Amino acid sequence: MSPLLEVTGLRKSFPAKRNLFGRVTERTVVSNDVSFTVGRGETLGIVGESGAGKSTIGRQVLRLIEPDAGTILFDGQDVRKLKGKELLTFRRRAQMIFQDPFSSLDPHMTIRNAVGEPLSIHFGLSGEERDRRVVEILQRVGMREDQLDKYPREFSGGQLQRIAIARALTLDPDFIVCDEPVAALDVSIQAQVLNLLLDLQEERGLAYIFISHDLSLVRFLAHRVVVMYRGEVVETGTAEELFDNPQHAYTKSLVSAVPDPRARRRRRAVPAQEA
Repeated sequence: MSPLLEVTGLRKSFPAKRNLFGRVTERTVVSNDVSFTVGRGETLGIVGESGAGKSTIGRQVLRLIEPDAGTILFDGQDVRKLKGKELLTFRRRAQMIFQDPFSSLDPHMTIRNAVGEPLSIHFGLSGEERDRRVVEILQRVGMREDQLDKYPREFSGGQLQRIAIARALTLDPDFIVCDEPVAALDVSIQAQVLNLLLDLQEERGLAYIFISHDLSLVRFLAHRVVVMYRGEVVETGTAEELFDNPQHAYTKSLVSAVPDPRARRRRRAVPAQEA
């Protein structure tokens, strides 16, 4: 079976210096000749230190920023060439969960409207039918119906991330980019959110790109791992291969810093207090 996502030769740079006339004289390369695949129902972990280019790759894959070069195939379609209805369909099938849930939600929108907005845009739903769908998905991620008319400021960080996950799931996507989705949360709440992502993947056959600088989280969640250093892929392989027998010096240094070397991929986290 062909992969759901196939990325080849992805490259992106940003202006670093300009002359007196505003012309760019120097550029910073944040991703250079990056290639990988993601299978249906698979989690690909992308790891590396801050500034390695991980988040930029996730945004390029979803066309939130345009690559300078490279090919992005999603279910056989060239994402960089999509326009109009085809691009809208891709947006529905491919979603993103951001690191900071508060900044990704409109502070002036109730949760009812924040989660329901994609249903109105893509399916034209309104009123009771939209509310029914919103309640269903919020309940699935552990939120209550009586919280629908509250604003983001009235929730904890863990609750906000659940709401952000609900918003990403509203359109029943096939693929989600998870950009450091638990980095801002307490450890006990991280466990709940990670377990929720695993459960949703099993239920819906979701494919994830899981971006993180924390290898212990990637080991818990990912099937395969891409290691990035200064915008380039330095090693890739299954989670077992990378953690049990890392080849690149940078990967070895990352693995040696993982607190618990006996951890096993996809182990269920210890239940914690509800977020």
